Amino acid sequence: MKPGLSVFFALTTAATFPVVADIEYEIDLTSPGHQLAQVSINFPETTGELTVNLPVWRTGKYQVLPLADGVRMFTATDDDGKPLSWERTASGEWKIHLPQATEVNVSYQIHGDMLGTRVRHIDSTHAYLDASGVFMYSPQYRNDPLTVELDVPRGWKSHSGMESDGRHAFKAPNYDVFLDSPIETGINYFREFSADDKDYELVVWGEGNYDLEQMERDLKALSGTASVIWDDYPYERYVYMVHATGGERGATEHLNSTIIQLPRFNFRERADYLRFIATASHEFIHTWNVKAYRPEGLVPYDYQNENMTKLLWLAEGSTSYFQYQLLLRAGIASPKEFFADLARRIDRNINNPGREQQSIREASETAWIGGGGDYGINHSVNIYSEGYLTSLALDFALLEDTQLKHSYRDVHRALYRDFRLPKSFNVDDVKGILADLSGKSYEPWWQANIDSPVSLDYTSLLEQAGLVLSYGDNDKVKSNLGVVLRSGSLVLSHVKRDGPAWSAGLHEGDEILAINGLKVTAGGFDKRIADFNVGDEIEVTVFSNDQLKTFKVTLGEAPVGKAQIRGIKGASEQQQDFLKAWLGIEWPFDDEGNFK
Repeated sequence: MKPGLSVFFALTTAATFPVVADIEYEIDLTSPGHQLAQVSINFPETTGELTVNLPVWRTGKYQVLPLADGVRMFTATDDDGKPLSWERTASGEWKIHLPQATEVNVSYQIHGDMLGTRVRHIDSTHAYLDASGVFMYSPQYRNDPLTVELDVPRGWKSHSGMESDGRHAFKAPNYDVFLDSPIETGINYFREFSADDKDYELVVWGEGNYDLEQMERDLKALSGTASVIWDDYPYERYVYMVHATGGERGATEHLNSTIIQLPRFNFRERADYLRFIATASHEFIHTWNVKAYRPEGLVPYDYQNENMTKLLWLAEGSTSYFQYQLLLRAGIASPKEFFADLARRIDRNINNPGREQQSIREASETAWIGGGGDYGINHSVNIYSEGYLTSLALDFALLEDTQLKHSYRDVHRALYRDFRLPKSFNVDDVKGILADLSGKSYEPWWQANIDSPVSLDYTSLLEQAGLVLSYGDNDKVKSNLGVVLRSGSLVLSHVKRDGPAWSAGLHEGDEILAINGLKVTAGGFDKRIADFNVGDEIEVTVFSNDQLKTFKVTLGEAPVGKAQIRGIKGASEQQQDFLKAWLGIEWPFDDEGNFK
């Protein structure tokens, strides 16, 4: 098999195929009390040397992780059970020396304590196993078929996107499929349903305030919306895995499955539930955008090194952009909820100083660094949030340039049609699709909005769809220091670049003690600032690097109300048509611009 062709077979996991295993994996989970498991792997007859690796990152999280830190008691034996010599040559690499041709059995202990990063977690109730943090592979056998068998406590049930080869066994045509098909085994709730002639499973681990009936109903509605963007499905069966946790949160897309984690009591309230179902939508969209088509730099995956691309904003930000649109079309989210989410995103962008410093292309290239903190906020943009708004601007430009005949959905339809794995696409390919759809070059647009820091004119942008952004009925303002405090304290976690506190000389880590000589508390900080007017000069006393300092600060302003999007009074028929072409819904406002 040619290098990279294994990625093609990653798109066939849902199909039924015979797998004659060349690689055999086993994992013993029968004593999970201390989060430990024993893994064994049998490799075919090999000569000279066998290299085995554990990835240094997992798909969906573009960051090098200490995945091999949980590996202990590594051994290698020949086909007679005799020990083989080996050496560790990198953090995730072992080289086994073979004096003669032999099958090789590798065995090691794994510690399952990485629930929050959705890599591996083992306890008395379940095990979540992402192969990237659990099962080693040999590069020379990466394309070969394999089986994995689980030895689990009585009463446990096992689920995966892979084809089942028994109650607790699965098979895959290669390691790429194995790595992108996590296993959830243990005590869990299970539901099955169908949508648009495809089969779906819902597996929930952990107790919480979720409603299984509602989850199943809405996931079924969501799963039937794919044709809004793409012409077909890259799977026959899809598995939604959900963890109700003690605090961990997050989600990761996989080949024909996803894992979603939320604190166990963060499902019932409408705002909490919308976060859950929007996350499910995000990961569902990834089944096409990232799993079925990916930008160059990510094809094929290099599991031992960073995988760089200029288009990570398209992979992640565009997925965020579409997630609420599918909820809207499925009838899960209302127009009011959709526009509330959009207003929050625009407000965050307006108040993000980094949008003037970094382009979304550069953010894609630096995502692996994982920078954050005060510097990150003041000098960077985010591939998810700013990638969403870049996608919005591109969608509106395409709708306008094609007189509403084509939208950004058509770009992704074309990427899926023309660049499915094992192909990849690059910047020129995306520009070519835009030119084909619009009949014009998008080079100037790309330079201004992708390759350069961009500050979008939201007033003009939203006006195209008959919309207006406001902060309440009166657009009142309040005094503002331009800082964010660490939770429950007066320590500055963020000082907004060029804001009042920044201009006065305060910085991250300073601890506020007093304002105008009077002690201030964390709980009373906002009220104390509200005692003053915009433009007032106040004295702020802080501990800065353990030194007592006082700064004179001229207060700025911030909106009193929450960002909201409404319809323009008397919106034209053209504006209403634009909104319908964009979102696929009828005009949701009355004559006064309020939601109907």
